[in-house]
Amino acid sequence: MLTQWWQKNRQRFIAHYCQHCSLPLESRVHPSSKTWLLCHRCVAALDIPRCRCCGMPSTIATDFCGECLASPPLWRRLYCVGDYAPPLSTYVKQLKFQQQLRQADMLAQLLSNQIALNVEVITYVPLHWRRQWWRGFNQSEWLAKALAKRLNIPCIAMFKRVRATQTQRGMSRSQRQKNLKNAFQLSGLVNYSSVAIVDDVVTTGSTVRQLCKLLLDAGAKSVDIYCICRTPDPVSER
Repeated sequence: MLTQWWQKNRQRFIAHYCQHCSLPLESRVHPSSKTWLLCHRCVAALDIPRCRCCGMPSTIATDFCGECLASPPLWRRLYCVGDYAPPLSTYVKQLKFQQQLRQADMLAQLLSNQIALNVEVITYVPLHWRRQWWRGFNQSEWLAKALAKRLNIPCIAMFKRVRATQTQRGMSRSQRQKNLKNAFQLSGLVNYSSVAIVDDVVTTGSTVRQLCKLLLDAGAKSVDIYCICRTPDPVSER
């Protein structure tokens, strides 16, 4: 029985096998596989053509897709690791709902590989104090701090969530916008011209759009979005 348990769970303790495909890790040849969990093949499979502005999948990599040209978002560029699907969705859920905080560093490493750094500071999407008290932590804060350490730039809390909102799972874009109206405030003066906002999952972009507007109205010149997953599916952002 112990042997069977070890064969099933050894990947959690020894980073020699990819947890997604079970093939051996090749960290000495491929530095990107030093994510503890994923081999370079699975990491490469996450990299699909996207619009660099909104982060949505596209036929070819492009600076602006048709939707962004027709209706530009408030942010300058969105960086993500991949869609909200295994293996990324598994690790995000483990971080967010199972308090496996070690996943934050691995996910931050994957995200840092995608970023062309062009900001002065990193901040993150806040939780309402009651939700953070219930969960015990803010997953976006953990991701932001791990990412800031890798990118060697400051991570500063710039927002506070002043109104508790309903979970956004299953809401449409208009419902999310209404749900988030007046939910955030800046926690102080904005003394930076370029800022990156970190979130775990961006779906409709309603959350980060509200935060972008606050920063731009306060004098920031540009805002980038850093997220683990970018997806059009109606999954919960918070």
